[in-house]
Amino acid sequence: MTGPPEKPVEQRLHGDLPVVDAATAAGAIDADATVLTSGFGSVGYPKAIPLALADDDRDLALTVVHSGNVGDEIDVDLVESGAVERRFSYQSSRVARDLTNRREVSFSDRNASSIGDEVQHGGMVDPDVAVVEAVAVGEDWFVPSTSLGQVPAFVEAADRLYVELNRRQPLELQALHDIYRPDAPPNRDPVPISDPGERIGTTHVSFEPEKLAGVVETDTADSTYTFRDPTDDDLAIAENLGEFLDAEMERSPVFEDAVHLQFGVGSLGNALMGELKELDFGGRDVVYFGELIQDGLLDMLDDGRLECASATSMALTDEGQQRLFENVERYAEDVVLRPADVSNHPGVIDQFGVVGVNSAIEFDIYGNVNSTHVGGKQMINGVGGSADFNRNSLVTVCALPSTLKGGEVSRVVPMAFHVDHTEHDVDVFVTEQGVADVRGLSPVERAERIIENCAHPEFAPELRSYLDDVREQDNHIPHDVQRAAEWHE
Repeated sequence: MTGPPEKPVEQRLHGDLPVVDAATAAGAIDADATVLTSGFGSVGYPKAIPLALADDDRDLALTVVHSGNVGDEIDVDLVESGAVERRFSYQSSRVARDLTNRREVSFSDRNASSIGDEVQHGGMVDPDVAVVEAVAVGEDWFVPSTSLGQVPAFVEAADRLYVELNRRQPLELQALHDIYRPDAPPNRDPVPISDPGERIGTTHVSFEPEKLAGVVETDTADSTYTFRDPTDDDLAIAENLGEFLDAEMERSPVFEDAVHLQFGVGSLGNALMGELKELDFGGRDVVYFGELIQDGLLDMLDDGRLECASATSMALTDEGQQRLFENVERYAEDVVLRPADVSNHPGVIDQFGVVGVNSAIEFDIYGNVNSTHVGGKQMINGVGGSADFNRNSLVTVCALPSTLKGGEVSRVVPMAFHVDHTEHDVDVFVTEQGVADVRGLSPVERAERIIENCAHPEFAPELRSYLDDVREQDNHIPHDVQRAAEWHE
């Protein structure tokens, strides 16, 4: 077959392709190359070539770019080998976290929606090679596997391309994909989508044939997620969120016919999805428009509680991925995977009036949210797509337990010493203690409501004392920085 497929493909290899082993591919990548990889939500990332690079005996100083979380082959083995000098964007493994905090690996974070443009048009890096995972490949196209992220932009930007053809991933995954490429600025039109379930693109990524440097055949599973069972706090947060959503649906005419939801990845987000399937939406269509599809969404689809789900990655557990693989064509009736520059597009999020629900490490009494650093210093993970949805959703919700470490540490603090999402971007805070809707409030009014409704009773008196003392200042946002810093020690 030559040219991109016009109908579903029934075999994996098409045409006279340069099939090589992983060591050969790795050896052909320059020691100081900038490598763009697929992967988002810990799935759909290349596995064999990163491991071969980790075993390479050259003195490597790679720059590695991916648009979302990847698996251990990249985030542990390759990083731990010392082959990576610089990384963009997002990391979450202990190894990558430690090397980042020791500054042995230079790490720069980016929003999920923008990294494709920054690679292609922003001068962030000079791309050399893209390494991606696929379920089928031809001479000038391939079908991605379980995630998309910024793969189309990366492939377009790179000089060379290696495709890992993973036979462990079912060929039927092609039915999920809807790959649309925006034009380059300043000739970029709005994304032509009118419904989250609408398909506006293709099932494949096209590329110039001369870019294809090699195809590496693999048979390796993704590093899937492990979600813990919901805690009592998770269930209380879900109940509080449900009560807020119920009131908001009655209050706002935007939600008269449908509710568009987004949840951040993680055990809490998965638990919230699972609990919300019990919420009475009053006959409204419930639609998911976000970046990650987790097991809780499959549960809602199976129960007939979800109209459709649009995302860029199938971030599932082993059980959830097995469920997907056994029923891909059925799920494809209601599930669409898009590139991250569509799934996280500010204009599209705004267009659908999304209710965005994301977690964080902590938030302060004035409504500033820290998603990435402990104590303002220690990197835990990247910001991912939370900024895309916090900034552009119609209603933005920050949901998290009010404490951690068995109740020893408050996650509501006087002052966040690292801020990923400012007080301008978050509307509602939800903990197991209650809900603080801070829309339209002044900073001190926000602080009063957050302390009253969201802080744990063990810490609320001290937070009130702090606010009472600093509010005597003639400042719009009163603070005692030294006293606030003591909370983080």
